[in-house]
Amino acid sequence: MQATPEFADLRRRLRRFVFPMSAAFLVWYLVYVLLASYAPSFMSIKVFGNINVGLIIGLLQFVSTFVITTVYVRYANRHLDPAAEQIREQIEGAA
Repeated sequence: MQATPEFADLRRRLRRFVFPMSAAFLVWYLVYVLLASYAPSFMSIKVFGNINVGLIIGLLQFVSTFVITTVYVRYANRHLDPAAEQIREQIEGAA
């Protein structure tokens, strides 16, 4: 089954989403770490009250994680799950 064009297409669709999204998130996280390490004066700029740029960017790390998860679920529901279901039906039908 792994050699079929349908499975190769499913794997390509998954990789086309996962690799760029993972790279983007890792770059985003690396920027945060580098700013915290090499630009502490920037990260300590007060935005309002005791809230500074570093805290906002740190909280945005959590927000971006939830956004990426939501986008992936939608992508999987539209593009990956129907193809996987079709492959599963082919396998079960052949058994």
